[in-house]
Amino acid sequence: MDDAPQSPSSKGSSSALLKVLIALVAVITVVVVAIAGVQIGRAKGSSSPSISVNGTGTVRATPDTVTFEVGVHTVAASAKASLARNNAKLDALRRALERNGVTSKNLQTSGLNIYQNTNTAGQITGFSVDNTLNVTMHDVGRSGAALDAAVNTVGDGIILNGISFSVSDQSGLLAQARTKAMRAAHRAAVDLASVSGANVTAVVRISDEEQSVQPVYFANASFASVAATKSSVPIEAGRQTVSVSVSVVYGLSS
Repeated sequence: MDDAPQSPSSKGSSSALLKVLIALVAVITVVVVAIAGVQIGRAKGSSSPSISVNGTGTVRATPDTVTFEVGVHTVAASAKASLARNNAKLDALRRALERNGVTSKNLQTSGLNIYQNTNTAGQITGFSVDNTLNVTMHDVGRSGAALDAAVNTVGDGIILNGISFSVSDQSGLLAQARTKAMRAAHRAAVDLASVSGANVTAVVRISDEEQSVQPVYFANASFASVAATKSSVPIEAGRQTVSVSVSVVYGLSS
């Protein structure tokens, strides 16, 4: 019985079963190798623990520069006459500003407009000319006297669009703000790390996220209200704020 030859169908079934077993072993081997590869890749790609924090530093300083726009408004029957009148008054305005601490290099034409005046029927009744100067003064204390001289020179035709203040050299302020921002970031990193039982090590990366300078503005004034002023215009420079934000990544150790 034991030595009886196997039928062809039995041999075929055994061969097919053997092929299936070999294929399963191959698949299992591939899966094991793939899993091992993922684990090795994660191990090699893992980074040291770190913490990312933000810090902001703010510095306030008294502005040393004032900028304002001042000019002349004239009206005449013709464009030529209005422009001639405007030119004469603007020249007088320029000389008055220079006598009160404004240098010629800090005077710049900022606008020149000539337009028709019409009545309700659409008929031309005359021509207006507006000519304005952008003025920069590095002596804030003299700016009130300069504006007063401008009003007295031009009279009711004065144009004043606004005043802003700034610090001429902001590099020192930005450096102070950056130092404060880095100190704030380090304090935040130490506080957060201590809660988790870790220690802050070296800086891994620094990003200068944002720098902002907030200028100080003086309210706009109409030429009519300014012209009524009897004494020197009071000018207050106030304080300017410079802010810097940083993002810092620190290494951690246990």
